[in-house]
Amino acid sequence: MNASRKTLPSDSRGTLRHSLLVSAIVLGLGACGGAAAQDATVPGQGRAQKPADKDKTNAQVKELGAVTVTAQGRTEDILKVPYNISAVSGDAIEQDQILDTAELMRRVPGVGVVDRGPRNSNVVSGIRIRGLNVDSSAMGDYAVGASATVATYVDSTPLFANFLLSDIDRVEVLRGPQGTLYGSGALGGAVRYIMRKPELESFNGKVSLSASSVDHAGGIGKSGTVTLNVPLASSLAVRFDGTTNRYPGITDYRNVYVLDQQGTPVAPNGVLAPDARYQDKKNADYVDQSYARAAMLWKPNDWFDLTLSHMAQADTFGGRRGTTLGTDGWGVPYGDLQIGSVQLEPAKRHVHLTGLEANVDLGFATLTSSSSSYDQRGDITSENTGFYAQNHWLSAFYYNYPRPMASAVRTYGDKAFIQELRLVSKQGPRFSYIVGAFYQNQHRVSTQNSYLRGFKQWWDAAYPAYAAAVVSDNDYLYRQNEHFQESAVYGELTWHATDTLDFTGGFRYFRDQTRTDVHQVTGLYAAIREGSDSHGSETDTRPLFKGNVAWTFAPDNQLYATISEGYRRGGTNGTPTTGNFAESPAWLTYKPDTVRNYDLGIKGRVGRTTYNADVFYVDWRNAQINSSTTNWGFFAVQNVGKAHTRGVELSLESSVGKAFNYGMGYTYTGASLDQAAVAADNAYVIAPSGTRLPGTPKQRFNAWASYGIPVGAGFLTLRGDAYVQSSAQNALSQNPKFHVEMPGFSLFNLSATYSRDAWDLTLWIKNLTNQAAVTGVYTQQYMGSSPTQNYYGNGSKALVSLPRTVGLTLTYQF
Repeated sequence: MNASRKTLPSDSRGTLRHSLLVSAIVLGLGACGGAAAQDATVPGQGRAQKPADKDKTNAQVKELGAVTVTAQGRTEDILKVPYNISAVSGDAIEQDQILDTAELMRRVPGVGVVDRGPRNSNVVSGIRIRGLNVDSSAMGDYAVGASATVATYVDSTPLFANFLLSDIDRVEVLRGPQGTLYGSGALGGAVRYIMRKPELESFNGKVSLSASSVDHAGGIGKSGTVTLNVPLASSLAVRFDGTTNRYPGITDYRNVYVLDQQGTPVAPNGVLAPDARYQDKKNADYVDQSYARAAMLWKPNDWFDLTLSHMAQADTFGGRRGTTLGTDGWGVPYGDLQIGSVQLEPAKRHVHLTGLEANVDLGFATLTSSSSSYDQRGDITSENTGFYAQNHWLSAFYYNYPRPMASAVRTYGDKAFIQELRLVSKQGPRFSYIVGAFYQNQHRVSTQNSYLRGFKQWWDAAYPAYAAAVVSDNDYLYRQNEHFQESAVYGELTWHATDTLDFTGGFRYFRDQTRTDVHQVTGLYAAIREGSDSHGSETDTRPLFKGNVAWTFAPDNQLYATISEGYRRGGTNGTPTTGNFAESPAWLTYKPDTVRNYDLGIKGRVGRTTYNADVFYVDWRNAQINSSTTNWGFFAVQNVGKAHTRGVELSLESSVGKAFNYGMGYTYTGASLDQAAVAADNAYVIAPSGTRLPGTPKQRFNAWASYGIPVGAGFLTLRGDAYVQSSAQNALSQNPKFHVEMPGFSLFNLSATYSRDAWDLTLWIKNLTNQAAVTGVYTQQYMGSSPTQNYYGNGSKALVSLPRTVGLTLTYQF
């Protein structure tokens, strides 16, 4: 990659050792400074507060010493949960100026993320836990058939929507399969975004304004948030929150065709002439986002409450963030944050989520009803010319058309209704339990129209006698409709055998029904143009189980062991099996995949220090991979047999004196195939047994620290965090078109907040050393330039991290 930003060497082991040393020195220096200012403030998670502000101070102590979560259906101390779970508070997200999900997940020990940039982060989840992934990191341009291996929830709704991180109470990260309580998709774990509820006691609010400058940016980015909590009566309150982001682009589309009014590349010397006109679109990947949420809480008495909420977000993106590899068709290298696409690649998305939750305290237990519905829709345009070129289609099928511009215009939609009932007992002296029922009715749609822009016009001029041979520029049309229904009952029972020994058993029994309808039309030549309609349905019924034992060997310290199972539904692909574009019937369906996880861990608190350490082994069967068919590359999901992951997860949080707080985490993950992965029709080997699973570095390290001191009439808080990972594989396939080892990298962030009365002013820096961290690659062999086929652009690219960003945020609370 030809980039002006510093890239990491391929020897990521040396890089990891160096980065760990740097991080240790930073923390050590901070610890020395913290010891000299012990009376300034109290411990907190990654931040320090003014000692005069008792409300903030008390909340801060609670966060480090008694973090509460609801992962098991009841409110409890995180140290009492007998498995590996982390929680990041909404206060920490706001005060650390965390910009997006990728940055948030890098703060959580043991969690990986593929940072695809804003445009490509809404379509496919990039969160990875415990190495359970076989998909390529180079995804995000279209909706995929197989869901992610990590379930994401917004409150009680299973939904990946990548909402802006605004007015969140906390984010809970549950590691390991969570099939009994969280159902299909929670193979590697679950991430729960818990939103803040209205408060009955006080009228309060917040206004926050930010301005930021990114290296390569064409201007100043602006962001604003307004939050308002209004009690309407002693039993009724509403809460409003809204955020807008307006960020200029940082990526240049260097060789974009100049288009005419019909969207066809301009032919300056006539349609039959070989030349074209190009332009350089500076800062093309702008980001415009608007988010709003309204919630109402009604609590007429001590035993009943009801919360109604609605949230919505609209996104517009001018293009993708990335750097094209190699050179253009004239041999000129691409620089950092230059894209070689011959067309712009805009995208839009909007999503709505409505939820209604009611809680009834029955005395012996709490009954909860959670109802929700969501509707998410988007469209995205992608450069496909390099794909055509590297498959030699431009010469083999399209006569080396002089101005090739293959556009993939895609849409996606996902809407569902979810109903869940839970009965959660009080903590009894001998038994406690949770039982529930779950129902989801989900519809997904995915479409694609592929065009070779201007080909029909050129053909008619070049071969007027055969004008009828070409129907249009549209050479592929795809419409997929999927309908899923899941019904399940579940429960967990804990036996408190002694005051220090607990045994838990859990189950989930479910029924999945899937139906897929696909309509496709392939080819733009009248003689071979062909359509097909395919239909398929699958039904699966099975149980999942969980077993856990926890021994509290000292107050606030426990040893735990878990066996748990996870599941992801199967489905049908709807690929054609007859006609000119037939595929093997082996591609028609794919099976559910399942995991069995074995955990042994220890967690607790010693003095000011909280810790967690565990080892795990996960057996994965019938792993699903989002792929494409052998003959014609139709979208398809297939199973690739057995794999396993194993590793160690360590985390620690503590404080030195009253001014310095810190935390760190380390994870080792070994993930590989246990048998060769073969195409569904046995036409080729995707990867041999022993191949490392993609998207997961073997080693990850993260750390954060904060230091607070009084300054004048106010208070200064200094914060810093680091994330380091070793190398990772781009894809499971060993084909050079996809196989790339991405080097390890390090990212460092700093901030300083000056607080006085109700005002906070924060200066923050993201990616301090301006690393071009690569987390996904579209190779040149897959989408590169081909001047012999008149493609002088280059569709390859590396997905890179946000460059160094300097920002200033002013916050007023009332």
